[in-house]
Amino acid sequence: MDALFHNSLGPGSLALLFFCLFAALAFEFVNGFHDTANAVATVIYTKSMRPQAAVILSGIFNFVGVFAGGIAVAMGIIHLLPVDLLVQSGPGTGLVMVLSLLLAAIAWNLGTWWLGLPASSSHTLIGSILGVGLANSMTAGHTFGDGVDWGKAGEIGLSLLVSPLVGFAAAFALYWAIRRFARDRTLLDAPKGDAPPPPTTRAILVGTCSAVSFAHGSNDGQKGVGLVMLILIGLLPASFALDPGLGGAALRESADASARVESLLEAHADPASAAEVADVRAHLGDLEARLAGKETVDAIADADRFTIRQDILIADREVDDLIHGGHLRLGDDQARDLAAARASLRRVTEYAPDWVLVAIALALGVGTMVGWKRIVVTVGEKIGKSHLTYAQGMSAEIVAASAIGVASLSGMPVSTTHVLSSGIAGTMVAEDSGLNPKTVRNIALAWVLTLPASILLAGGLFLGLRLFVH
Repeated sequence: MDALFHNSLGPGSLALLFFCLFAALAFEFVNGFHDTANAVATVIYTKSMRPQAAVILSGIFNFVGVFAGGIAVAMGIIHLLPVDLLVQSGPGTGLVMVLSLLLAAIAWNLGTWWLGLPASSSHTLIGSILGVGLANSMTAGHTFGDGVDWGKAGEIGLSLLVSPLVGFAAAFALYWAIRRFARDRTLLDAPKGDAPPPPTTRAILVGTCSAVSFAHGSNDGQKGVGLVMLILIGLLPASFALDPGLGGAALRESADASARVESLLEAHADPASAAEVADVRAHLGDLEARLAGKETVDAIADADRFTIRQDILIADREVDDLIHGGHLRLGDDQARDLAAARASLRRVTEYAPDWVLVAIALALGVGTMVGWKRIVVTVGEKIGKSHLTYAQGMSAEIVAASAIGVASLSGMPVSTTHVLSSGIAGTMVAEDSGLNPKTVRNIALAWVLTLPASILLAGGLFLGLRLFVH
């Protein structure tokens, strides 16, 4: 945290930096009540918990999920918009870039929340990042499209596209199995009045709500962590480009890992990739020279820290290209050794300070406890033509918690909104109770429009605000 107060930014840029950090926390706050409404809708509409208790429980598990979810998703968000683009653009343009994507994401989230539409915060955020990257590539001195890591964008886009289909199909299958094989037929009942479900059913529903909330924190919370790190690394690279907590042993381990990667490439790369291998070795050699003899990150010159980060990220990406291009002839043992060495290298750059995790967890947890009602009504009452049954609620939430948890472990951001609402739709189809055409059409329209709308919003904001910088 002290690094925020010891930097080279002027008073105006520093104020704008803090505003960007505030906007990142505001996005996560809005994300809390926008997305977590999906998690509490089932326990509220099955009368398993009172609304106030449900949102408090959900807020607590969202808070815990941020800390337990790792940072793989956060790193995916950082790599979607290359951080070196922010640094090369200069502090002013970098701040405008981050501010534009945050304001666009918040505006679209608030708009869809006001209309009661369970749109995706993940789609919104990723569309906004793509928007500022594309808009920056339209300015003088750039080539259109060079502001985006298209490989990472493709991976994330596929994840966002497939996850709702998985949610629908898996919830359909699980609910069908419950209908077919469950001995306790009360699971198939809808709540009667304000009476709570039987104790076992109630415990399952409360447990699944907690699991979805935890999974949401571990996935969506990490998107907020990625946003904050994108701001800090891009605008204060000397302080945040490398993990400041690493000691000499960790730095030596990274240098050794770099040497292992070089050795494996030299021994197992085909002759046709000699130029690419030479480029990787140049970056790794530069990295090893800058780390030589350093016992702490503070001992590394400020100007070298972002260069080291660039060397690691570029070399890792080029190794990935060699693997996918079939240019490395590796046995199982060599492949495992290379993967371990690359992971050790990335350890220097893949981190998030504890205060960032705490700030995001608080914003998400507190946001969960307010403003949830509009989305809850849509999810609980308007997706299907009949009232949500106990089995439908638990089926949709079991599938959502599982899918989001797997995505978090693999480092892929997915939409809690789409996975859970599509899961509820799947159970309604399995029940033969029918879907509400108007609601489904509105949700589908929000799904289709979110990405292009957020791209245009963020890109337009960036080009407009950039005029005030230049």
